[in-house]
Amino acid sequence: MDSMLLYMIDLFGTAIFAISGVLLAGRLKMDPFGVIVLGSVTAIGGGTIRDMALGATPVFWVTDPTYLWVIFITCLLTMLIVRRPKRLPWWVLPVCDAIGLAVFVGIGVEKALTYNASGMVAVIMGVITGCGGGIIRDVLAREVPMVLRSEVYATACIIGGIFHTTAIAMGYDHSTALIACVSSTLIIRLGAIRWHLSLPTFAINR
Repeated sequence: MDSMLLYMIDLFGTAIFAISGVLLAGRLKMDPFGVIVLGSVTAIGGGTIRDMALGATPVFWVTDPTYLWVIFITCLLTMLIVRRPKRLPWWVLPVCDAIGLAVFVGIGVEKALTYNASGMVAVIMGVITGCGGGIIRDVLAREVPMVLRSEVYATACIIGGIFHTTAIAMGYDHSTALIACVSSTLIIRLGAIRWHLSLPTFAINR
């Protein structure tokens, strides 16, 4: 796949995840520093864990500060444009999160494959890339991480990653595989948001 296109998609996903972090920080009435921190960990948290697991060090935002500039500018613009986050429609934050999730899963799987990881490891790296930042964001916001709820979240990442690795195994090019991954993840996640789909829960009655 064209490296410049992959890079631009990565920056796009970074901006989208930063926005979701800023919107959540706005709902919690955080100060500007808290907003930037929440936006930053959401945007680069999962990718940082992924790079450390793959041995791709220094991690991506250390070698390329463009990611940090994208985060800072996105946070500032979002704070200026969105003056009253509590009055936003309920679906804005979940949809922004879904877009960032889908893009990051594709990026994570693709990067793992470039490091000659197996299909299973690539799917796991995709899940970590997509969910890691959101987990850190929710923990800092004192909320139960979305990935640990009954919502279809990590499941969408896994299915998207399987689509990606299966497409590669079937001989499709990396661009087609990435599109299949992002599209399937996004469709499943948006469907879960629209129709309130959830997985069965495991409960022990005492």
